[in-house]
Amino acid sequence: MSTEKEGLKIYNSLAGTKEKFIPINEGFVGLYVCGPTVYNNVHLGNCRTFISFDMVYRYLHHLGFKVRYVRNITDVGHLVDDADEGEDKIAKKARLEELEPMEIVQQYTLDFHNVLEKFNTVAPNIEPTATGHIIEQIEMIKAILDNGFGYESNGSVYFDVEKYNASHPYGELSGRKIEDLLSNTRDLDGQDEKNNPLDFALWKNAAEEHIMKWPSPWGVGFPGWHLECSAMSTKYLGEQFDIHGGGMDLKFPHHECEIAQGTASNGVSPVKYWMHGNMLTLNGKKMSKSTGNSILPAELFSGNNEFMEKPFGPMVVRFFMMQAHYRSPLDFTSEALTAAEKGYDKLMEAMRSLEVVKAGEQSSVDVKAMVASFYEAMNDDFNAPILVAKLFDAVKYINSIKDGNQSIGSADLQLLQKEMNAFVAGVLGIRNDSSSSNGKLNPVMDLVLDLRQEARANKDWSTSDKIRDGLANAGIVVKDTKDGTSWS
Repeated sequence: MSTEKEGLKIYNSLAGTKEKFIPINEGFVGLYVCGPTVYNNVHLGNCRTFISFDMVYRYLHHLGFKVRYVRNITDVGHLVDDADEGEDKIAKKARLEELEPMEIVQQYTLDFHNVLEKFNTVAPNIEPTATGHIIEQIEMIKAILDNGFGYESNGSVYFDVEKYNASHPYGELSGRKIEDLLSNTRDLDGQDEKNNPLDFALWKNAAEEHIMKWPSPWGVGFPGWHLECSAMSTKYLGEQFDIHGGGMDLKFPHHECEIAQGTASNGVSPVKYWMHGNMLTLNGKKMSKSTGNSILPAELFSGNNEFMEKPFGPMVVRFFMMQAHYRSPLDFTSEALTAAEKGYDKLMEAMRSLEVVKAGEQSSVDVKAMVASFYEAMNDDFNAPILVAKLFDAVKYINSIKDGNQSIGSADLQLLQKEMNAFVAGVLGIRNDSSSSNGKLNPVMDLVLDLRQEARANKDWSTSDKIRDGLANAGIVVKDTKDGTSWS
């Protein structure tokens, strides 16, 4: 796979262009993705981000890279409105539910894992929690203070953005200029602690009633939200690593602050390639709990929602997500998911057919070129929708072989079987799901076709034709070939 490895290009948000992927250490990739703040059920937009980077991880692994994939759990320090003041999101939920904060963390971490398992995502190699890395965060704050980029104020510690910007471009990831940020900054409660309204918290002094707090050199408190990812990514991937991923909503201020913290503490910009996934909409509008335009994965799977005409299985939803580039917006509608379900069923049917078609003397299509097109698509910034289109070129070919209209040589058949499985199941993570329409029909159709075969064997043509015509009326086409009977 060395040639394919060398052809990979990634859109780097920091550079604003596609760049050839050259890992810091040859053959190895460090990948960090911002995980969820576990105070509620994981929503569909978050799922898209994690599914997108699951696909990225799978393809890097397929190319032969040894990947260390780290995805964190935020279980403290993420305050309401993503600000430096206010209540901790988890503590607030715990107060409302009259539970211990770590009960909330456990409940929604389990929900997160359960939903991603349904979506067939691969677990990360390391899944660190913010509360499990308080010591590392304190040590990083000490380094930032020692290097002159932070200051203490009333038991809290803040990052000095203006001082950092004097030697490093704060705003380089998001394209913001510090002058514009300053002019747009509004007064916030507690801001008198800061030297500058742009400064952000590295450590917050905790009020007496605050539940989630730890001792530190600056007093009892809790870490800043931005700091957590910097400390955990540095611990497990080093001061500089290859890829950092997340949703585009995290680009500013979260990821911008990560760059500043990493550079201020370690002297190097922490990430070589920044990748950002785009957002989801629902029926053309932004997903929002406050407006009611929102749907949870479980509601999508069960059909218990007001937006979709019927339930859709996790693999259909995952396949639908793969039909849009990870950097493009994606609109969930009942019509779009219904179309995706038909495509998914067609793909799964072709994968089953590929296992039973017979090889001929030679191929009527250039199979090596067909397979090369799979790699070309994914090497172009993980272009899953182009890959899906190329896979459906292969589906047409497979169906044509099955119908006896085209042929495939033995070596090419083995190659196509290997690479189709690798890209459908291995890279896109699409498996045959019993919750899809065809998945549910499989055992029923096996029984019906067995009965029809018995009728044909007994020369009971009337019953055989009745079964075939009845299925046709239900939209199921039965095909008899020299290799046996198939349906679609």
